[in-house]
Amino acid sequence: MAHGPFSRAFPAARHQSVNENGDCRGSPLLGFDVFGCDVTGLLVTFGMPEISRFLGIVIAIYWKEHGVPHFHAKYGSHRASFGIADLRLLEGGLPPRVTGLVLEWAALHRDELMQDWELAMAKRSLKPIAPLE
Repeated sequence: MAHGPFSRAFPAARHQSVNENGDCRGSPLLGFDVFGCDVTGLLVTFGMPEISRFLGIVIAIYWKEHGVPHFHAKYGSHRASFGIADLRLLEGGLPPRVTGLVLEWAALHRDELMQDWELAMAKRSLKPIAPLE
């Protein structure tokens, strides 16, 4: 039985690892605030689905998003979203230097970003993406 603040809301959930296929066997995913898995083996998560982190920048794709495939970048109090296909700024803004770093990273990992977008739309666990080196 799960313990903690969400135990009452999800009494059937239990703490267990989640693997890269999004099921409840194997090792946990980097950057996920994973609560556990319910008795059917479905992932129960809370928090931001972080897929990468580098130089103080956090990259995420949200499961409840719609529209054009995109990702979110956070840097301090700044927030922005970028299209995956064209790397166009869709919303928000980051300092110019940070925007350049995010775009450089995204250009290197565009295929992986698209795979994570497709996983998110299927409500599956996202795969971590290597940071900018």
